[in-house]
Amino acid sequence: MGVIICTAQHISKSFGIVEVLRDVSFALEQQERMALVGVNGSGKTTLLRILGGQTPMDGGQLSMQKGLQVGYLTQSFETELGRTVWEEAESVFDDLFRIERRMRQLEKDMAVANADELLRIGTEYERLGRAFETADGFSVQSRVQGVLTGVGFTKEQLTQEACKLSGGELTRLGLAKLLLQQPDLLLLDEPTNHLDLEALNWLEEYLMEYRGAVIVVSHDRYFLDRICTSVTEIHFGVSETYQGNYSRYIAQRTQRFDARQKAYDLQQKEIKRQQEIIARYRSFNREKSIRAAESREKALERMEILERPMEEKQIAFHFQARRRMGEDALRVKNLSKAYGEKQVLSQVNLSMQSGERVVLMGANGVGKSTLLDCLVGRQKPDTGEVWFGVNADKGYYEQKQQTLTGSKTVLDEVWDDFPRLEQHEVRGALGRFLFSGEDVFATVDTLSGGERARVALTKLMLRRDNFLILDEPTNHLDADSREELELALEDFEGTILAVSHDRYFINRIASKLMFLTPEGIEVFDGSFDQWMSAQGKRTATDDGDTRTRTEIVKEQRRARAQKERMDELTAQVKEAEHTVEKLEQDMQALEDSLLLPDVYNDHVAAQRISQDIARLRESVDAAYIRWEKAEEELAREIEVLAENI
Repeated sequence: MGVIICTAQHISKSFGIVEVLRDVSFALEQQERMALVGVNGSGKTTLLRILGGQTPMDGGQLSMQKGLQVGYLTQSFETELGRTVWEEAESVFDDLFRIERRMRQLEKDMAVANADELLRIGTEYERLGRAFETADGFSVQSRVQGVLTGVGFTKEQLTQEACKLSGGELTRLGLAKLLLQQPDLLLLDEPTNHLDLEALNWLEEYLMEYRGAVIVVSHDRYFLDRICTSVTEIHFGVSETYQGNYSRYIAQRTQRFDARQKAYDLQQKEIKRQQEIIARYRSFNREKSIRAAESREKALERMEILERPMEEKQIAFHFQARRRMGEDALRVKNLSKAYGEKQVLSQVNLSMQSGERVVLMGANGVGKSTLLDCLVGRQKPDTGEVWFGVNADKGYYEQKQQTLTGSKTVLDEVWDDFPRLEQHEVRGALGRFLFSGEDVFATVDTLSGGERARVALTKLMLRRDNFLILDEPTNHLDADSREELELALEDFEGTILAVSHDRYFINRIASKLMFLTPEGIEVFDGSFDQWMSAQGKRTATDDGDTRTRTEIVKEQRRARAQKERMDELTAQVKEAEHTVEKLEQDMQALEDSLLLPDVYNDHVAAQRISQDIARLRESVDAAYIRWEKAEEELAREIEVLAENI
């Protein structure tokens, strides 16, 4: 176990009557890289702001290692007026530059100083020189150049005024400054936003070699797969930590939920069984059985009742084509498009077969969305031809949902496009996308980006088209919703052409990649990981589950042994219960026989039956002991199962 640098214990935070964080606890080690995950609005950014000292917590305790330097990257960033990009990044080292300027001044002073002054100046100069060297001051220029280039700034942009940068460029500059500071703990909120593929890869490699600790909030699951060593999930305000990267977390979360559900169901089943036994004991109406019933009632009162595992509501995607298309799905020949003097698309040629799943990739601003608009007729190309195959039904999901009408309610926005449906059918479809009750009467212009995306996806699902054209479909969706979308697209039997920066999505969906460049289209047959490997770069798969084969086998054996033990104890309890019931019934039959005239008038027969009853009572007592012992062992095993989840 490494050195713990940050500990959170039972942190809580509310805004008014809305409880965002209820019980958040974790311990962060030096050089650990932790992801914070959870649905939109679960409190991830709030927790980052608490850790970064931006927001006070209501309750709990936060302990930081003494002298720990914390750097916090927010989703917004401001610059000082008049500074260039280079000067803004370089300002991180202002203290070093002051030391350097003082050393230059001392060098001048030494040239005219007398002996006494020289000793004093030399002492100060030596002290400053050590500080400058310790801070690696001689490498400042190369470090600034390397980080700015890494996050995607061109040589020309370095001399541009920082205040004139776009929002995305400002975010990248803020990230560059934070990385140059090299704090002991990096707090990153959506650091991959606005980064192109090359910059993403650079950032991942940088963070994997980073000497400090990292806590990151990101929707980029591929990024989390590559860099994270642990994942802390915030679920209904409560945290839970998993070891490993994002994919490992998904697998562990499913296992834990299933195990908790199993433990809960077992306990509920056991409670019901105990209640039935108590009722049966009392029906025997014997002193021994009544005492046993009271003992079991007390045991039930002492039992720590497990909570039923809660699941977030999930979007229920399902895409089904209403008919099949011909073998050829799409052909584009010599397509070009310009806006005034700016040539956006030039001589684009591509073809797709029915059933193919293609992701279109390329640098920001290269014209991917423009190409999709040209394909579906939203924009008219200047030159070239677009041909869709026989029976091709095009379903277009646009990134900005510009076709939604702001003044309409959610219900009307969908129903107006599908007037043949009954209201309950439209509401049922919206319910699958988490619009329930009064939600459907909200107007579109009041919706968040994620809610607008869900409206557009509802309409796309209802269209039942066989050719889906998707522009950044995972934007605005939380991680769980993205998983559900991917599962639905994997099951979809039609054709898909998508534009996406989401590498996790690309890796799951694409069987072919097309790269849009200023010169046209380049094609790669294969998945994103296969393309990365062909480029000689590490993939998320390479950086995945770090467990050894031995560890995995041990886990499997432990689970199998636990199941076998549970089955054995359950069988013992059932056998003991059956024995007690049989003996009680036999004893009741003998006692009833004593009331028969033929028996109570026959002294010898009555005495023999009384002796049989006495022996049987000893057997019943012994059977009760075996039953209780078996049940105690089964209860302990259920408790162990619950504790180990």
